[in-house]
Amino acid sequence: MGFFDIFKKKDKFDDKTTEEKKDVDIVDDKNESQEIQAYEIEEKEQSGIVINKNEQIKENVGFFRRLREGLSKTSNKLVGGIETIFLGKKEIDEDLLEELEELFVTSDIGINTTLKIIEAVRDEVSRKVLKNPEDLKNSIKNKIFEILNIENSLKQVDEKPYVILVVGVNGVGKTTTIAKIAKMFKDNGLKTMLAAGDTFRAAAIDQLQVWADRVGVPIIKQKEGSDPAAVIYDAVVSAKAKGFDVLIADTAGRLHTKYNLMNELKKIVRVVKKEMPNAPHEILLVLDATSGQNAINQAKIFNEAVGVTGIVLTKLDGTAKGGVIVCIVDELKIPVKFIGFGEKMDDLKPFDAKTFVDALFVKNSSDEI
Repeated sequence: MGFFDIFKKKDKFDDKTTEEKKDVDIVDDKNESQEIQAYEIEEKEQSGIVINKNEQIKENVGFFRRLREGLSKTSNKLVGGIETIFLGKKEIDEDLLEELEELFVTSDIGINTTLKIIEAVRDEVSRKVLKNPEDLKNSIKNKIFEILNIENSLKQVDEKPYVILVVGVNGVGKTTTIAKIAKMFKDNGLKTMLAAGDTFRAAAIDQLQVWADRVGVPIIKQKEGSDPAAVIYDAVVSAKAKGFDVLIADTAGRLHTKYNLMNELKKIVRVVKKEMPNAPHEILLVLDATSGQNAINQAKIFNEAVGVTGIVLTKLDGTAKGGVIVCIVDELKIPVKFIGFGEKMDDLKPFDAKTFVDALFVKNSSDEI
């Protein structure tokens, strides 16, 4: 299943009569296999999907290199720090583990997550599972992967539009993130609309309009100072009436310590549910990786208020604090769904734990492929 397969597929035989279904049941395995294969090809052709293996490989390699470059500051801080600690060491002792513990905390992995990793490592050392620093490094890499590797697929639904609320404090890159996500949905053949629900911040509506024009998607908006919940409600009604697949709604982003902001977000969720009881289908929290441990505090408060379903971590290319991603997932069990590591439209991608960890721990260019 692809990351953007957000709608549950209907049974292709749903419209057949009972007698026709019986006929299908007695088709031999070979014919049935051919029919299913033909149906899948037809679906791909109708979706405009063209599979080119070489082009896909080239794209994946290019993405990995960009991700590695984006993570270079975090990698130098964390993995470079590990290499420095291991320099000249041939065995694992308590002093080495204490140095690692200090490195993890200063790399924004967080105290609780750090202790969890170090205790697990200490147990493996005592059981002689780890015999040298290189074994230890591989163990750390695997443990970080295990923490990050939780289910992060977009929720599948059987109704349209697919409603996404995007929340986060001002300055985290929320508006550009919305545009980048909208482009991804559009590029995957989904009819996408935006809603300008951040009506309090000066020029927020105009900024989202500019991005909507660049991406080539429509936007529902009202004048500055309008009721955000009313704007987003109107957008849901409009998207339903016009047959849109996806609606992505911006929301207010004043400081997360403002109680009224959380009440406003709760109100938006209630209003959306009046029109679509199962919506919003995703509530994505945009976090700035450069904010380090403050990102965790934001995640806790937004999650308590509206139930965040996924994290979008931006500005990974501008910080050595990317380790915060490990802490957030470990403590809150909220999956990372997208990561941003550059200014270009294609520098926001669905999160994949293995690719992320591989890029974080890669030694040199020869290790890339």
